[in-house]
Amino acid sequence: MIPRIQKRGQRTIGLLSYLYGPGKLEEHTDPHLVASWDGNAPDPGRDPSATLKQLQQLLDQPVENVEQADQPKKHVWHLSVRNAEEDRILSDEEWGEVARRMVAAAGIDDPEEGAGCRWAAVRHADDHIHIIATLVREDGFKPDLDHDAVRVQAQARTLEAELGLRRLNKGDGTGAKRPTSAERHKAERQGRERTAREELRETVRRAVTGARSDEEFFDRLAAAGLLIRKRAAPSGDLLGYKVALPDDLNKDGEPVFYPGARLAPDLSLPRIRERWSGDAQDNPAARQQQAPRTGPGAPASARRSTASAAWQAVLVVEHGDDAIAAAHIAAVGEVLDALAKTSAAHTRRELRDAATAFERASRSHVRAVRGHDRALRQAARDLVHGGPALGRGEDGATTAMAIDMLFFLITAAAHWHARKGHAQQAEAAARAAEHLRTAYQAAAAQPLGALHQRGRRLSRPMLQRQTVLLREALPELAEQILAEPGWYALAATIADAEAAGHDPAALLSDVAERRELGTANSVSDVLVWRMRRTADLPADASHLPDHSPVAGQSPTRGTTTRTSAPGRRRSGEEASHKTR
Repeated sequence: MIPRIQKRGQRTIGLLSYLYGPGKLEEHTDPHLVASWDGNAPDPGRDPSATLKQLQQLLDQPVENVEQADQPKKHVWHLSVRNAEEDRILSDEEWGEVARRMVAAAGIDDPEEGAGCRWAAVRHADDHIHIIATLVREDGFKPDLDHDAVRVQAQARTLEAELGLRRLNKGDGTGAKRPTSAERHKAERQGRERTAREELRETVRRAVTGARSDEEFFDRLAAAGLLIRKRAAPSGDLLGYKVALPDDLNKDGEPVFYPGARLAPDLSLPRIRERWSGDAQDNPAARQQQAPRTGPGAPASARRSTASAAWQAVLVVEHGDDAIAAAHIAAVGEVLDALAKTSAAHTRRELRDAATAFERASRSHVRAVRGHDRALRQAARDLVHGGPALGRGEDGATTAMAIDMLFFLITAAAHWHARKGHAQQAEAAARAAEHLRTAYQAAAAQPLGALHQRGRRLSRPMLQRQTVLLREALPELAEQILAEPGWYALAATIADAEAAGHDPAALLSDVAERRELGTANSVSDVLVWRMRRTADLPADASHLPDHSPVAGQSPTRGTTTRTSAPGRRRSGEEASHKTR
């Protein structure tokens, strides 16, 4: 249930005309009263003898009864209360009770406090009501409306529980503006899955991913097919922008434009510019060093860079300064958008859903200090310029590696928000992690399956030596790892590291010590990707030769293997992995 106090007005009759009228797009159906200050107010919607003028005069009577000097300049108070799309449809009686509870909570008309203001609740749609009140009480005094928004929000949480509605978390004003009922009805009539506002928000969000200048940003918007209007100062300096879908028209046949700030708080031009303010654009050497790689191998290289940047960001989010952590969390949204845009078909939908869910987690009242997030923004840029990845081979395996690391990072972000009391953001990050888990399962099945087979083909002496090495390097976790299906994939990875010239025991200890592993359901999966990333081993090992096949036997063929995927954490702040 979402209560929203609108701007105060001066004309009672003007608001009543809108509430009882057809709406901007004929979306108002059967406007009628569901409650009023005394239960006897005239209803112009269902009583043919009642008029809007009669209702207006009754509402304004207490205002007219006081001296003009004492009358509020803006005496019309307006509250809308909307239910979530998945909520059941409330009856008129239930909406009437909602209205009475809301005006009491706000301080408009509380029966326990004596004479209140006059008000009326109008319903013209299944999912919401509007409450109009005039701000002079029956006794001539003005109501105490300090913190009225906070009080109606608290009442909404209580009503949700009592009426069996979706329980919403407390907002903090940093969320994107929800589509209006008119926008939703328009999308339905046009056969759109999403409203124009939602489609524009996602398109603009993707256009800014990894961008470094106004020119690059606007070129991407144009390439996406959006109509663009720029707002400039007399000096010629660019101040803002608006965007529209070419086929989203108003009643006059003109495109409906939305300013960036009306799509999301961080999509205004000044806030967008903050993203690249810390980039080394004025340093030619740094610019050359950060030039994105293109051509063959670029998608896999970009995903490796993403995995490394994500892993470093985990430590920042967990232990860094709040403003710097907030910048990293905001940049995660860009990485998810870039990864979804360039992913293979079998992971694309879940990655897009993860990016959409995480959008709410990317903003809070902790103001991000940009620049420290340069590595993540560079990773997003590399992903975009690297182009689409194949769902197999090194591209597919490095995708699984990147998703695995991002899963840890997003889980860390969820816990950071939870510690700060950011309930909506924490929930959004948790939903994004669920989508990443599903995407990981699809991406990791083939590469981990290949590693599992290679591990099973290691000779008995080599497996015994790997077992001894594991017990010496990780004595507290060794038995758990050995009992996991992913042990063979880890054994093959240890053998690959040794063949590449690394000290496998030191490498294993190093990657295990970087974060605790005691709460992971599948420690072996975590260590496989950490070792292959740290040692720069090929993520796809299906083409590598076996290190020590069993003498006299050919490699196993047609073996069905089980792989592991990210899962829920049992405790602590370490993201765990669930065996598929």
